[in-house]
Amino acid sequence: MVLIYALGALSVLVPAALIPLMATRWAPAVRESRAADRLRVAVAGLTEALGRIGAALVVLLAGSAAVVTICWPLGELLSRLEPSVDHPVFDYVHARRVDVWADINSFVTAIGDRYPLKWVTVVAAVGFAIAWRRRRWWIPLVAMPLQFVIEQYIQQILALTVDRGHPPTDLGTYPSGGCARVMLTFGTIAVLAGLTWNIPRRGRIAIATALAVLVAVEGYTRIYAERHWLTDVIGGWIFATLLLSVMVLTVLVAEGRVRPPIRPADAVPVEVTTTA
Repeated sequence: MVLIYALGALSVLVPAALIPLMATRWAPAVRESRAADRLRVAVAGLTEALGRIGAALVVLLAGSAAVVTICWPLGELLSRLEPSVDHPVFDYVHARRVDVWADINSFVTAIGDRYPLKWVTVVAAVGFAIAWRRRRWWIPLVAMPLQFVIEQYIQQILALTVDRGHPPTDLGTYPSGGCARVMLTFGTIAVLAGLTWNIPRRGRIAIATALAVLVAVEGYTRIYAERHWLTDVIGGWIFATLLLSVMVLTVLVAEGRVRPPIRPADAVPVEVTTTA
């Protein structure tokens, strides 16, 4: 019994400790890597050829296809763990459920349902469009509903292609759409907020940490509420992270924030004078 509550605490503590560490140590290395430079060059080439909107559309479609390409075989692999991992975890949780804790988890996990997030999406789209009224106001007005639709249909594609079934108590299947919807909706809001206001670095790390905690807690509650297998949630976290990366890059390309790296050859030559 104590283990279940300990896992709930870990769903908060692990991302709360891990995200700041990643942001300070790993993120700068990734940002300055050769792969990141190649991506900037590729996006700059697309933008020059197709314009910002065309390039953003290519990024969205190609990125979505890449997410399916990665998550499809991942789902097949996770399906093989159902007898040895999912069923024992489900039976363990089911045998130790406490009504009060189950009611709390059922209440909290509803944040990942489509209905409440539809309203969050609409309010955020209108709010950011008003905040962006003197710039490209249509970007948040399109991006917020788009992230909702993209997540829904790609999640359905993966659910149909993997077709792994669901726990006996609910219709949740691979990947966990609740985890993905929470990350996509609030992650896109966080990106638009960062483009709207000058948020300091510590503030951005705090927002990313809060988002990671929220998604981790959503995964925990989906398992305790018996709405998903454990591997559905793990797959949902990976699926959500990949798809949010695609959505973030799409917004940045549409906004014109992705520029090619400045290389030494691009620098302005400095004249050298000599004196006799």
